[in-house]
Amino acid sequence: MTVTTAPASTEILNGRLATLRAERDLAREDSLIVATGDAADRATNVEATIRLQVLDERIAAIEKEIEESGRRQHTDGVLSVGDVVTLDLGDGPERYLIGSVESATAGVDVVTPSSPLGRAIVGTSVGDTVTYKPRRGVTLSVTVLSV
Repeated sequence: MTVTTAPASTEILNGRLATLRAERDLAREDSLIVATGDAADRATNVEATIRLQVLDERIAAIEKEIEESGRRQHTDGVLSVGDVVTLDLGDGPERYLIGSVESATAGVDVVTPSSPLGRAIVGTSVGDTVTYKPRRGVTLSVTVLSV
């Protein structure tokens, strides 16, 4: 059994981080507009300031997630946060990244570790079939095909 770090989501998160930093730079420029004119003119500045704060919070969350992923140990064959996995939910093989919503990009479907499916599969091994309840009264099964 080999223990390694799981960098599958790190590249995606670093790309998202770069995009958010660029957006933050633009929002910062907008928020530095001198408050002149009537209330409608100043509202643009308030909106830019709020947008800047939201971007700063998202950037901090991604930086923390990247830092935590660097400390996380991974055992080959066991599903962990950051893994790209192939699952069979009953309709054939489907690939997912186990990670945060920030990891979602075009072409990458994400299962968050706190979702019912995520809680069921994190820590399982290739070949395992587990059940989970996506909502009350509904039980589904999933088979882990590969990591």
